[in-house]
Amino acid sequence: MKKLRVLLVDDEIMIREGFKRLFDWESHDCQVVGEAADGKEALTKIDSLQPDIAIMDINIPIMNGLKVIQLARIKHPDMAFVIVSGYDDFAYCREALRLQITDYILKPVNYEEFGTCIDNLKIALFRRQTPRREDAQEERPIQAIARYLQEHLAEDVSLSVLAEEFHLSAQYISQLFKSEIGVNFLAYLTGIRMERARKLLLTTPLSVAEVSEQVGYGDYRVFTKVFKKSEGITPSQYRRDFMDGGQ
Repeated sequence: MKKLRVLLVDDEIMIREGFKRLFDWESHDCQVVGEAADGKEALTKIDSLQPDIAIMDINIPIMNGLKVIQLARIKHPDMAFVIVSGYDDFAYCREALRLQITDYILKPVNYEEFGTCIDNLKIALFRRQTPRREDAQEERPIQAIARYLQEHLAEDVSLSVLAEEFHLSAQYISQLFKSEIGVNFLAYLTGIRMERARKLLLTTPLSVAEVSEQVGYGDYRVFTKVFKKSEGITPSQYRRDFMDGGQ
């Protein structure tokens, strides 16, 4: 898998230095290719450097981060964005969701959680590159496996189940996830389950227990624990905060 190109956007140089020095980009198959200190510079760097990912503060000079993303999306629809902010304001989260931001993290940055965020980004980028079912082009094995997982999220899916379904060894499938997506099988499965859970919590009246079953967790207590580890809050709080923010 090619290294993902990362642009850091923050008006505080110490924050940018922290991202460069305190996070192991190499182990996550990423490289920092540039920095920007304001919105105008960010747009220029996005055009010139063509990064895969922009890590961006909201509150930057000249043009705020959300406006930068809105404009950048016009020419670079496949770029991934992570909002970093010192403002724990769910109104920003709602706007970020509307702009299809991959993730939203608060300062001070927890770099362990940020590693999970980067893994989720890889999953999101991979899924964007996966051809739709109606396309005539032939799927790679990893694409077929990823599609199978999406269609069977409510089931108890494991490497052994995939091995039997696709007539491949479990070890080979495990290696495919690491080499072609950059995350292990369990991280990928958890990532897409949490993505589906977030969508169900915000767009359906299903109870937390029902959402849990829909995304493959028979025990809603396990689901709640995994969701909280991924999102920082419980499923009930996630739904409540979003609804409260919409009033």
